[in-house]
Formats: sequence, C-alpha cells, structure tokens
Amino acid sequence: MLTGRPVAYRDVQRGIESLYATGQYADVRVSQATVDGKEILRLDIVERPLLTSWTVKGAEQVPERSVRGKVRLVDGRAYDPAEGRRSLAAIDSLYKKQGYYLATMKMVETPEGDGTMRVAFEIVENRRVAVAQILVEGNDKLADGTIAGRMKTKPEGFFWWQKGAYNEQELEHDLRERLPEFYGQQGYPDVQVLRDTLVVHELNGKGTLILSVDEGSRYQVGRFDISGNRRFSTEQLQQYFPFAKTENGGVKADYFDQQQWDEATSAVRTAYFNNGYIYAQVQGFLSRRTTADGQPIADLRWQIQEGQPAVVNRILITGNTITHEDVIRRAIMAIPGDIFRQDALIRSYQAVSNLGYFTQPLPVPDTKAVNDQGDVDVIFKVEEKRTGAVNFGASVGQGTGLGGFVGLQEPNVMGRGKKLSFQWQFGQNINDFQISYTDPAIRGNLTSGTLNLHSTRLRYTVADLGRITTLGGTVQIGFPLFGSRYTRFFTSYTLERSNYDSPGLTASRFQCAHCVLSSIGVSLMRDTRINQPFPTGGAMAQVEASQNGGILQGSGNFQRANVEGRWYAPIAQLTGQKGLGGGVTIVFGLSAKSGFVWGNPGPHFRQLFALGGTQYGIPLRGYDEFSIMPRGFDPTASGQTSAVDAFGQSYYTMTVELGLRVSQQIYLSSFFDGGNVWSTPGQFNPTRLFRGTGIGASVVSPLGPLGVDVARGLDRTDAFGNRKPGWKVHFRLGQFF
Repeated sequence: MLTGRPVAYRDVQRGIESLYATGQYADVRVSQATVDGKEILRLDIVERPLLTSWTVKGAEQVPERSVRGKVRLVDGRAYDPAEGRRSLAAIDSLYKKQGYYLATMKMVETPEGDGTMRVAFEIVENRRVAVAQILVEGNDKLADGTIAGRMKTKPEGFFWWQKGAYNEQELEHDLRERLPEFYGQQGYPDVQVLRDTLVVHELNGKGTLILSVDEGSRYQVGRFDISGNRRFSTEQLQQYFPFAKTENGGVKADYFDQQQWDEATSAVRTAYFNNGYIYAQVQGFLSRRTTADGQPIADLRWQIQEGQPAVVNRILITGNTITHEDVIRRAIMAIPGDIFRQDALIRSYQAVSNLGYFTQPLPVPDTKAVNDQGDVDVIFKVEEKRTGAVNFGASVGQGTGLGGFVGLQEPNVMGRGKKLSFQWQFGQNINDFQISYTDPAIRGNLTSGTLNLHSTRLRYTVADLGRITTLGGTVQIGFPLFGSRYTRFFTSYTLERSNYDSPGLTASRFQCAHCVLSSIGVSLMRDTRINQPFPTGGAMAQVEASQNGGILQGSGNFQRANVEGRWYAPIAQLTGQKGLGGGVTIVFGLSAKSGFVWGNPGPHFRQLFALGGTQYGIPLRGYDEFSIMPRGFDPTASGQTSAVDAFGQSYYTMTVELGLRVSQQIYLSSFFDGGNVWSTPGQFNPTRLFRGTGIGASVVSPLGPLGVDVARGLDRTDAFGNRKPGWKVHFRLGQFF
C-alpha cells in the first residue's frame, strides 16, 4: 500500500496476511481516522517475543536426541506458541509409540523482561505399559495363544525376560506382516486384522491388547496352469510347484500356503534371471471359487512375460586406483558377449569381495541398459583400502615361552594381487624366520605358485622336546581342475635340514644331526567360501597326500595324508544385502580334520600329530599343549609330558560353532570341539573324542590376526583318573579355526 493512492479492503487484507506470514507478530489491528482533512490508515502491531533457548527435561527411557528431534522451535527466532503446542503433541505421540502411555508432559513458557522467551518441555515418563494379556475376537480357527505366539508383542510372564513391553512399531509389524504371513501358511490368505485396541489401567500401568480379526475361509489348492512360457517347458516349470500333484495333473487336497507359493514364484523368477531374462515378469495369481459342497478352492496360475534375454555388453570397473584391472577381472565370472546371469553376477560380487583389497561392504554392481534389446553394461564400483601391514609386539606360547615378533604382510604387491609375507619371531626360546611369496596368476594365466623359505631355532619349555633347528623351503604349483574357479590341484616339493637335540628323550630315533626331510606332495582343494576371513557361507574341502624319504632320499620313509572339510551356512543376516553376504550375520559352522602317517618317520617326530591347546600341533581348546595322548589325557602335560608318548600317527578333530560375524574384522563365536590322537592309523576311532566347549573372539588388527578363547575341557581328569573338567584361556596369533 502506498500513500496518495486509493486503498480497497482487499489491499488491507493482503497487507495483514503478509505481516502475519513473517511470523514476527502476534496481533495486527487496523483503524482509520481523518486528521486535517486527510485520511490516515493506522496499524497497531504486537511483536512476538524472541526465543532465546528451549530445553528438554526428564527424557531418560526414550533417548533425549529422539525427543529433541520432535521439537520444531528454533533459537533466535520469534516464538510461535502454536508451533510449541505442535511440538508437545509430537513428543506425546513419540512416547505412546514407545509404549509410555502413562507419560505426562507440559510446556513451560518463561517470558523475560527484555521481550525474550525461554521454553522448557518437562516430561514425567512413568513406567512403560506392560501388556498383561492379549485377547483376540473373531478367531474361530486358531486359538488366542497360537496367534499371540506368532507375534513379537507378547504378554508379560513369570520370568524376568517376559516383560510384556509394548512398542507400537513392533505391533504394526505383527498386524501387517507376521499374522497375515502365519495365517497364509495355514491356508487363510484372506485374513484381515480389523482393529487393535490397547486398554490401559492407569493405576498399575498394565494393558490389555484386544485384536479383532476376520479369518476368512481356508482354501484347498485346486487347478494349476502356466501361461506365456517359451524359454522353459511347462514340465520344467512344474518342478517348482510347491504343492503335491496327482497322476491326472491336478493336485492333492493340500491346503494353500501363501509363503510356499510366494517362494516358488520367486524361484521361477530367479531361474529366468539366471538364464539372461532379467526383464522377465513372473506373476502368481490366485483365483477363488467354491465347490458344490461348499469347500473354498484356490486355483493357481503363473503368468509369464519373458521378454528378450539380455547380453553382457561391457564390464566396467571404477575406483581401482591401486589394484590392476586384470586382477579384478580374473575374479569376475561374467564375460562380455555372454548371456547375463544373475547367479554369475552374485558369484562375481562375492569373489571380488573375497580378494580383500577393497573397503567392505562392496557396493552391489550396477547394470545399465545400452540398447533396445536390453543388453547391459555391468559396473563394479570398488574403493581401495590399505592392505599391507607391519606387525610387531610380544608373543607367548606354552610351547615356546615369552618372545617378540616383527612381521610384514602385503597381499596385493604393486596392485598385482601377489602376496608377500615376512615373519620373524625371537626370544629366549625361539628364533623363527619365515618368508613367503605367492603369485596367484603366473604370467597372467590361472596357474599359481608359492615359494616358502624358513629358518627356525626352537627350545621348548613344555615336555622334553629340547632344541630343534630347521632350515629349508617349499615350492608349490597350483592348477585349476578342468578350468574350475573353485577347484585346484596342487603339487609341491619340500626340502628341510634339521637338528634334533633332545637329551631328555628316551627314544634315540628322535635325535639326529643334519637330518634331511625330502618330500613330494599333491593336494586337491575346492573352496567356495565367501566373506573371508570369517566366512558366512560356502564350503572348503581339501585332501593332501605326500611321500617323505624313501626314493626321495633323506631320513625316514613314510607317507602322510590329511583330510579337511569346513562348511558354513548363514542363519540370519541382520544387516547388509540379503543373499550377498556381508554385514552382521549369524553363522552356523561345522569343520572336521583328520590325518594319517604310515611307515617309519625316523627322527621327524614333527610330522606326527600332537593334540591340545592352540600354539603347537593340532588345536583342541580347553586342554593344555601335548595333553591329549594316544594313551589318554595327561594332567601333567604342563611340564612332564614325554614327547615319545605325546605324538601319534593318526588324529581326528571336529568343531561345531555358532558365530556372529560383526564385520570383516570382528568375529564372535560359541563352539564345541572334539578330538583325539592314536598311535597308529589302525587304531583310528572317531567315536571316542575328548570334548571342549566355550566362547571366543577373533579380530584382524593392525598387528595381525588375534584371537582369544575361553574353553572348558569336559573330559579332563586329575592324576588319579577322576573326572575334573576345567577352564582354559587360549591366546592365538595368526590362526583362525
């Protein structure tokens, strides 16, 4: 509005609205007067106070950060009481969603003399509502207890963990997902939760949750047909049908299971994806009808739109600033020009992750359509991480005493994927130098090679092993078996010269100067594990055999064989991409190892098998080093064991574990171990084992792999042969079970 111009009432209205829109004024009044013949328009305004600060008091059970996130007030701006009331209502809603129905809150406004305002949100949380009982209305087919048993929201009980805590978000999952899924498994696909009511007793904070459901009819499976399929025959797709078939092509009187039907539909969709039909649409339809006798029937149909198969146009890799592209491409199983397959993409993702050169979790590869036929570019995005490590510190072992170590490990030398490691352990009882070099792709092909050199001087503080000096090395060459990426055949040759100085031994054959071990070996290994070094899936199986001495010269003449298997299965993936591994994962693991020696090992007693502890020989947690002998458990193994009795020519160990893979660096587990050692292969008997159980933790630290286990040896005895189970703490460096 400008002076000297006509003013209409609409101009006045727009002016008032503009003033209120600034948020600076609590009241605006307009009046008109005539002074000296002139018309004067008067505006009387009331400014809002300036908000200097606002606080939250009393938030303890619900995080204060969450409460503050509901407040929409801003310091340094004009205070809007309506916004304060809305913030208070949002806080009240937050507490009710968390189950604090008895919480009370108020907003305290404190005006200051200088025209400013302070606001405080004061909260009295009171106790959280406890669900005392769950009542269900309208459920004729399933009992109240059965329904409540499928919910995460449960009534409080006798035990301390049965708190009956009420959480509105968890209840929403129960009503919208868990209960319909459970009813669908029982043949009730039309179930509806009509309403839910929480009745709270204000005096004791107990609540009764009342659910009203409409169960609908229970359907039997009727006719089944498939339409639109050309890539797969009807007979092939019928193999995925989850319900029993009769000889005439129909189905038996199975009740419909929604979960089985959805999983079967997903399996058909995956079959198309794995054969290049990534744009295929597979839809499952359910048609309802009622027979003459009143039985509800569900007729099922898969309707398929296949589209054209996609072809891999290019495979692009971005982010590899150190690792050469050919190293990554060797791990990728899809190739340009090939049909795009989802399973090959997943295996490629897992193989690139297993390289260990990149930040985890690895981003899922992108696919980008490049033409009208649906051909795609596959894009792998990686982020380099620091792979090399210099390790140093102190080490302790029951077999070797106190010492120190210095190490260098680089699994990706010059970005070529070659592995170099150097380790030097030293101390009063140990001086061990080892260097190893591995080339996983000699001259760019799939042939691998490893060279290991070592020089060791040991003086054992356990048993009567005395002093041992060894100098030697091993050369190993590996080949893919029939071009497989998972199965490799290895051949190796080992040459060592050793001095055994064990004056306490009664067997002279375990003493010698300049003894030579000449050994040629072969092995076959298949490894499909993912998410190393703490696998979340897959398996590893290995068989090794070697000839030592004899026609190869050297001391002794014996044959040695080892068999090992490890199996892993994810139970639940708490974070990360489902089906791709990674993230926080609960894992079930099973492993078994066994070894045999035939012939005369001569002085090379270290080619035999010693059981117990984690530092020397074959690990068995819960027991001391060398304490498991062919003749049984030795409670005096900490200092009096005779090496003549401690070693055997066959052994067997197994481990069952339930693990929590927190990340690629941290792994927690509970385990059950079993194992034994026998004097000869003919005495091998895996039904008689010494058992141990406990918990453990493993980490990949800047100082290298570290682990600690607390285990209870269940079959330990005292000096008189009486059962005396006991606990043992084991520290591990550079070794994972």
